[in-house]
Amino acid sequence: MATTGNLSEEQVHCSICLDVFTNPVSIPCGHNFCQTCILGYWKTSPLYQCPMCKKSFHKRPDISINTVLREIAEQFKEIRVRSVEGTEVLCDVCLGDGRPTAVKSCLVCLTSYCEEHLKSHSARFTKHKLIEPVANMEDRMCPKHERLLELFCKKDQTCVCVLCTETDHRAHYTVPVEREWTEKKAQLKRTEIDVQQMIQDRVKKVEEIKHSVELNKASAQREVEESVQVVSELVRSIQRTQAELVLSIEEKQRQTERWAEGFIAELELEIAELKRRNADLENVARTDHIHFLKSFPALSTPPSVKDWSETSVPTDMCVGMIRRSVSKLEATLHEMIDKLAESEIKKILKYTVDVTLDPDSANPWLQLSQDRHQVRHLGAWQDLQDHPNRFDTVVIVLGHEGFTSGRHYWEVLVGDKDDWYLGVARSSVNRKGRISVSTTQGYWALAMKKDQGYRVSTSPPILLPLNPKPKRVGVYVDYEEGQVSFYDVRARTHIYTFKDKFMEKILPFFYLYCCDKASDTIVICPVNEKSLIKQS
Repeated sequence: MATTGNLSEEQVHCSICLDVFTNPVSIPCGHNFCQTCILGYWKTSPLYQCPMCKKSFHKRPDISINTVLREIAEQFKEIRVRSVEGTEVLCDVCLGDGRPTAVKSCLVCLTSYCEEHLKSHSARFTKHKLIEPVANMEDRMCPKHERLLELFCKKDQTCVCVLCTETDHRAHYTVPVEREWTEKKAQLKRTEIDVQQMIQDRVKKVEEIKHSVELNKASAQREVEESVQVVSELVRSIQRTQAELVLSIEEKQRQTERWAEGFIAELELEIAELKRRNADLENVARTDHIHFLKSFPALSTPPSVKDWSETSVPTDMCVGMIRRSVSKLEATLHEMIDKLAESEIKKILKYTVDVTLDPDSANPWLQLSQDRHQVRHLGAWQDLQDHPNRFDTVVIVLGHEGFTSGRHYWEVLVGDKDDWYLGVARSSVNRKGRISVSTTQGYWALAMKKDQGYRVSTSPPILLPLNPKPKRVGVYVDYEEGQVSFYDVRARTHIYTFKDKFMEKILPFFYLYCCDKASDTIVICPVNEKSLIKQS
């Protein structure tokens, strides 16, 4: 960086053009700018404001040239010119090896002079134009006419001499080279400022990306912690269910043992009673006739005992016990999935976009609202201008905005309407003639077909037993992940997710069959927290 005295070149730079001052002026707040720079700045600003301290003035302040600062700036410009030219320019008149340094160059003589020879030159040629010393003066001459290149041809963008304007550049618009130099220098400075701004923008973008990476890293850590918590809770639930099942089995087995012990005790009592009766019968059989006949009535009938023919103890555990326990676990799992889906919907709200419909793509059977957020099947053909983007056969309309990157979310109110598709489609899908809505044809969609229920546009289609029927559907797209997800917003549940790879722009799309009521519409809704309130 060049210096003069205790100043550096940076201290005499205008903060608007970022170059050494040209005709520097001071404004009331004490800051200095090039005269043309500050006047141009005030022309583009509604207020007379200082670009540095932002102090505003009710009317345009009086400005005056700062002569001291101008002299200092000129010194820096002279130093810059000499540094640009490289080595010092030597006097062309002096002879020998020790020629002194030139102080001026003459544009007429095309000669550089030292201080001594300049005195004699200036005394003889008072009207010659002198400039700061420069080398290679022959480069300033027209090679064809050997005249000074004083003009610049705007048409051919080249330096010319006066005679060139009478021959090859006749009737061309020319200006003095000094004026073109000033304009081109200003243009170059603007380009330099633009390039510097581009550098700053990209440096800022690098910082943004680095910051996003840090945020993503923190988010990943939170996701890991959350996943550990969720899975641990699930494992604890499984372990708890397993422990409860083991306890139930053991209690059932103990209960069976108690039953069996009760049966055995009762049977043993009856066995003892029957043994006593058997002994009595044997004793009576050995008595005399009179004693036998007296005892016979009491012993002739068997004792009253329980019928054990239907009594048994099960050898297997209670059928269905494991299934019922796993069913409870399944209910717990579904509850956890629903909670995760609710959390998922809340997270993707920050990716909400305003989707509008493209009238140039709308099939003539469809009518769009003025704000392009609603579409209905009109029930009648409209005479619309043919457009290469218009679907001429199938009742489809696409979104006006497309996606080539990033994450995006919007919500669609379908209400009680049936017979529809909604989702995203490749921008290059065929728009003429018959169309098959499937992933193989570039459509990722959720559909409701009358009397057939819900399905997704896989090949072949997958049926979805949705209950309750979704009336407000959320659509989430992650371009880089190749993900398209659908949610029942009011129930706060996940419906289905496509996983694919996107290679081109994708657009929101809507396909409406004819309905019973011509006023039935599909509405792209504004998204807010209230939309997540679960309806009773």
